[in-house]
Amino acid sequence: MAHVALSIARRWAMSPVALRVAVIYLGARAVTTAFLLIAASLSTSSSRFGAGAGLIDFVLGWDAQWYWLVAENGYPSDLPLSDTGDVVENAWAFMPVFAYAAKGIGFVLGSWGAGALLLSLVAGYLACLALHRLLRERLGNSAAMWAVVFFAAGPIAAMFQVGYAETLFLLLLFLALDATIRRRYAWLYILIPVMAFTRPGILAFALYLGLHGVLRWLRRAQDPLPGREIAHILALGALATASGFAWQAIAGIVTGDPGAYLATELAWRQHWITGGVEGFIPFEGWIQASQFWFALWGMPQWWGPLVLAVLVIGASAALLFSPQVRALGADLRLWSASYLLYLLAVFFPQSSTFRLLLPLSPLWGAVAVPRSRLWRIGVLAACLVGQWFWIYHVYALGSTFWQVP
Repeated sequence: MAHVALSIARRWAMSPVALRVAVIYLGARAVTTAFLLIAASLSTSSSRFGAGAGLIDFVLGWDAQWYWLVAENGYPSDLPLSDTGDVVENAWAFMPVFAYAAKGIGFVLGSWGAGALLLSLVAGYLACLALHRLLRERLGNSAAMWAVVFFAAGPIAAMFQVGYAETLFLLLLFLALDATIRRRYAWLYILIPVMAFTRPGILAFALYLGLHGVLRWLRRAQDPLPGREIAHILALGALATASGFAWQAIAGIVTGDPGAYLATELAWRQHWITGGVEGFIPFEGWIQASQFWFALWGMPQWWGPLVLAVLVIGASAALLFSPQVRALGADLRLWSASYLLYLLAVFFPQSSTFRLLLPLSPLWGAVAVPRSRLWRIGVLAACLVGQWFWIYHVYALGSTFWQVP
């Protein structure tokens, strides 16, 4: 398997596609760097980064600080508590793979931040290559390449250049989706555990594998389903499910509190929910958040769940009926549906909402399907405007963004 991986990597590195993607990626990173430099110059004393902010401050900002803390100090055996006895934010919310991989690279480069930046940049480029490979056979080279452009220059493109686990997870995800679609199931025995300890989301992949198996069973007359592949799908679904709950079990064993991980994740909701959070109830977060944000915006609370329902119905209709989305193929649509359902079940929408939509990046392929050059340039322009908006508010303004009054 290692020989095959090296062979694939060698072909990628020497291919014209790799060179074109490299040009696109470097151009996108130059634009993002310019945006970050402007944001640094606009940062004031009221920002969490201060008036003298620089690029390294942004690389190590926000959640990157938590990954850095994990790399330097590990995980607490005693959960930190507030004065009222509630669990507060702590390192258990952040998986170990990125933190320690960045530490290993940083040992050579001289600092954790340098290691994190290089890891994010390289993983981001490889994720662009993997996305092109994932989409090319379904959409053609032109649409696949434009999808890479939108992905590399998208509204949340700052994630390619900061100490977050996003780009590493996306690389693993795209490789896992590609392996599943190509029926190279053996690769998933490696990819699934690494994904599970890189970033939350592997339970969505477990659901996707289940739906993939059902689809293959229903189509077995046209697409033969050998017994060995049935065994792989079942085993991998079990592995993904077990991996999805493994971090909760580890946190519970280390801290002596079976609910340590969920309590840690819910600690981030305490800032948004008046009266505190009693416990985790699937799908409750979106309903609570919709009511909270509409009330904050001066609109009736009951509008929130109504708008949420409209958005869910609209997303479902797009996945089922949109010809552009259907062009992606059944598997990528099943993954998108699985991940959206996962987000609805576990997430509370707040400042991380757009970042957590990044695993839906294969849907950029649907955006790239229309061949109109005007359309594609318009989408790219919208991506860059959105990117600046995000960088300005999250980095230039810092803690003033998404702040609860």
